[in-house]
Amino acid sequence: MKTNPFREKGFTLIEVLIGLIILAVGILAIAGMQITSIRGTSFSSNLTQASVIAQERLEFLKGLALTDNSLNTGDYNDLPNVRICTLPQPTAVYHAERNVNPNYVTITYTVSWVEKGIPHSVSFRAVKAR
Repeated sequence: MKTNPFREKGFTLIEVLIGLIILAVGILAIAGMQITSIRGTSFSSNLTQASVIAQERLEFLKGLALTDNSLNTGDYNDLPNVRICTLPQPTAVYHAERNVNPNYVTITYTVSWVEKGIPHSVSFRAVKAR
């Protein structure tokens, strides 16, 4: 049996194009996952930063004397006292509440921010006692 000397072995143009289409679909799927991952990382970073700010400021407030005016019942804007904050549109507020017993105060500290039009917040609560 004779072989045709002009018949070359390899891929046809159609096979190469189909392979490229399959590769392109796979790369697009990976790109979509990468975008989702970047968004999740950004939110996680903001959440961590807000948590650190709230915990740090709450610890500061717990260190104040129980008679300090900053611990009188009421709502307080604390954003000017926050050192480093890169959150988008941040707010930092706390609420101090003295019940009937003057020997303790309940402090609720909240850090809020707006990310891509969606509001988020982190709150921590502590009781300061004598």
